[in-house]
Amino acid sequence: METAELLETLDREGTLLAAAAAAAGPDAKVPTCPEWQVRDLLRHTGTVHRWAAGLIAGGHTAPRPVDDPPELDGAELLAWYRDGHRLLVDTLAAAPADLECWTFHPAPSPSPLAFWTRRQAHETTVHRYDAEAARGGTPSPVEPGFAVDGIDELLRGFHARSRSRLRSEEPRVLRVRAEVAGAETDAVWTVRLTAEPPVTVRTADEAAETELSGPADQLYLALWNRTAVPEVSGDPSLAALWQERSGI
Repeated sequence: METAELLETLDREGTLLAAAAAAAGPDAKVPTCPEWQVRDLLRHTGTVHRWAAGLIAGGHTAPRPVDDPPELDGAELLAWYRDGHRLLVDTLAAAPADLECWTFHPAPSPSPLAFWTRRQAHETTVHRYDAEAARGGTPSPVEPGFAVDGIDELLRGFHARSRSRLRSEEPRVLRVRAEVAGAETDAVWTVRLTAEPPVTVRTADEAAETELSGPADQLYLALWNRTAVPEVSGDPSLAALWQERSGI
C-alpha cells in the first residue's frame, strides 16, 4: 500500500479507537486481551504512539526506550491518548521522504518513513478492534488490501526476527491464504518452520502440511490472535502450534 493511504488509515483507526474507548469506559474488560481493561489499552497504545513519534521526529538511528505509561485515567487519559495519536499522525505527515530512522523488523519497505507509517497503522488497527470488542457491537471493517498488507508484515516482518517463537525441531511447512473478493488470485504465503526463525515467501510452489485461510479481513484478525482462523485444512497440530507460539 502507498504510504499516504496508510497514513489515512492510521488517522481514521486511531480516531475510531478513541470513540470506542469512550463508549466502553475505562473499567471495561478487553476480551481480546483478557489481562487488560480499556485504561490499559489506552495507556499502551498512547505510549507506543508517542515513542514512535519521538523516534521519527528526532531521526534516531538507534533504538530508544519506551517511556512508562502515565497514571492518568478517565477523561484525562482519553485526552492524552488523542493528543498522542494526533502527534504521531502530524509527525509522519511532516517527515521527509528520505527520513533516516531506526526500524526493527525486515519486512520489505521502501523507506523508514514507509516502515513507521505501516507499522503504526497496523498497531492502531488491531488495538482499535480491541477497543471495539470492549465496547461491544459490530466492529468497524478492515479493508481487504490493508489486511493483506498486515498479514505480510506479520509473516515476513515480525516472524522473521530472531525473537519469533514460531519454530519446530522438525522442518514443517505452513500455508497462509487470504481471499480478496474481486481479485484474480488469492494472496498466498508459504511459511517454512525449522528450529531457526521462520522463512516466509509469497509463493505456493511447495506442498504444505496445513493451510490457514479465509477472507483477508477475517484472517488478518485471526493471525493477530484476535479471532478464530476462518478455515484450517490439513494437519491441525500445525494450526495449534501457530496459536500457541505466534503471539507478538
